[in-house]
Amino acid sequence: MTERLQLHDLKPAPGSKKKAIRVGRGPGGKGAKTAGRGTKGLKARNTLRPGFEGGQTPLSMRIPKLKGFTNPNKESFAIINLAALDGFKAGATVTPDELRKRGLVKHHGRVKVLAEGDLGKALKVRAHAFSAAARTKIEAAGGSAELIE
Repeated sequence: MTERLQLHDLKPAPGSKKKAIRVGRGPGGKGAKTAGRGTKGLKARNTLRPGFEGGQTPLSMRIPKLKGFTNPNKESFAIINLAALDGFKAGATVTPDELRKRGLVKHHGRVKVLAEGDLGKALKVRAHAFSAAARTKIEAAGGSAELIE
């Protein structure tokens, strides 16, 4: 009967494993006193603090800090200017849904009308908010500005 090779029979090749020199174990052994680390300094003492980058400004200091805060109750409006309402026919009713359908307002939510540009026709504009100047320009053109709740 032949013997099979077992896991416990495996050994590294002769000369492939070399014992590590244990430095810093007193004057009787090799590498006493400074143990090959030179004299003094941070590298001789083996005490690097976490986040140390060799004297370069650390990442934790390079990154800008968070300033202020974000108000969770902030009211946000989709803004539309009077100049954009010129595409509607005279006497038409302009609502937020109509504005979204035409692609003039991108996101959902409340709509505010601002006074940038001029309005040359009478429109019935319904929105969640108006600037004072926009309201006067709409009414001067013969239209009406109606608030939506």
